[in-house]
Amino acid sequence: MLKVLFVAAEAVPFIKTGGLADVAGSLPKQLRAEGVDVRVIIPKYSGIPTQYREQMTSIHQTTVSVGWRQQYCGVEKLEYDGVPFYFIHNEDYFKRNGLYGYDDDAERYAFFCRAVLDVLPNLDFIPDVIHCNDWHTGMVSVFLEAHYRSRQEYQNIRTMFTIHNLRYQGVFPKEIMPDLLSLGWEYFNIEGLEFYNQVSYMKGGLVFSDIITTVSSTYAEEIQYEYFGEKLDGLLRKRRADIVGIVNGIDNDLYNPATDPHIPINFDANSLDLKWENKVRLQERLGLPVKRSTPLIAIVSRLVAPKGLDLIAHIIDELIAGEDIQLVVLGTGEECFESLFQQAAWKYPNKVSANICFDEALAHQVYAASDIFLMPSQYEPCGIGQLIALRYGALPVVRETGGLKDTIMPYNKYTGEGNGFSFESYNAHDLLFTVKKALGLFYDKPIWSKIVQNAMQSDYSWRQSAQQYKAIYTSLHNNGG
Repeated sequence: MLKVLFVAAEAVPFIKTGGLADVAGSLPKQLRAEGVDVRVIIPKYSGIPTQYREQMTSIHQTTVSVGWRQQYCGVEKLEYDGVPFYFIHNEDYFKRNGLYGYDDDAERYAFFCRAVLDVLPNLDFIPDVIHCNDWHTGMVSVFLEAHYRSRQEYQNIRTMFTIHNLRYQGVFPKEIMPDLLSLGWEYFNIEGLEFYNQVSYMKGGLVFSDIITTVSSTYAEEIQYEYFGEKLDGLLRKRRADIVGIVNGIDNDLYNPATDPHIPINFDANSLDLKWENKVRLQERLGLPVKRSTPLIAIVSRLVAPKGLDLIAHIIDELIAGEDIQLVVLGTGEECFESLFQQAAWKYPNKVSANICFDEALAHQVYAASDIFLMPSQYEPCGIGQLIALRYGALPVVRETGGLKDTIMPYNKYTGEGNGFSFESYNAHDLLFTVKKALGLFYDKPIWSKIVQNAMQSDYSWRQSAQQYKAIYTSLHNNGG
């Protein structure tokens, strides 16, 4: 059986800051269903809920070299949903509030990457492929080549590096080369770790891994251009033959309106009347006027600029004042955008509900209740919100970028195909035009019901994507990278 170690900085249900955690929690589950012996390894953060921490068993203790330091490393194990999870334990590094943003992140994740490789012989699991994810794990591939490749048990291990978001790169001062990484200066050059006279962990993963994947086909192309390339587009063009885009999926068991325990009334594509009942329940919960016939538009998102919220800021008054709609917002983020929606709720109390928080159960209820899901991102490597919206019959309005372009097919009135609405240019008027187009179709119930059924029947489970990952793992293993 093919053996894969999936290395990530976070994973659902243990700890989450973004979409990476969803992938690390759900893709391995599907890979095991496809016959891959995949196991996941993440840091043991203090934020992991007690219920999981109490189930972990200690399987190994050692010390790990971080430059000249010898640091304690514990390994704990827990099986969840049939997937073995390993947790790298060091309280100095991981017993903190939150996950990232500390002054010593370079040291914390250098330790994690060294620990992943150090402990392999003691896990009774030498993988065929190590699958690394985002900058926090970028040094695994570098360390493998620099410090471990000469040892017999490491000689046949191949590496994959997945870019979930190129914008976050883990860039640190060059002085860490000898001090934290135990690397000679021959690794600090334009063909190696050097990035504008600093060290980039992301670049390490891109240069030293056998193959690079990213989370949608369109994003795989976009990042080879300067606008999306975050100053790494030249390197990515050079490695073009080694880059594969595989769209993310969602866990169909977790996001299933027919069985979801978080929503008031379960429904499926053949019982859309029950979906409208969820709208009534949400209106009642949020104190909005109960109007089954009024289109409900939802935003469930981190409230940050790349999500296209500046476009929404330009049209919000014209949209709310000029149309018979209700807008429900759920999320936290930059203060300017939190204030934008709070002010809109104050100005239009019968039309806007601003929920500046993160509430998983409420998120499910918003998806189930809404008619239109707004996601006009400036860039979007894959996106998960639009996939969940499709599953719950909330029709996405998206900008054609990254995974949004790959997953949302605009409705075609001539063929009846399509599962949402999209626009190309990053322009507020194009967004407004597209929302109004969707609102116009909302009142044509036969057409709207057909698009909703198209949406709910779109298959964005992990099955097909997991099969693509398995094929790449197999090719790496068989062909020696």
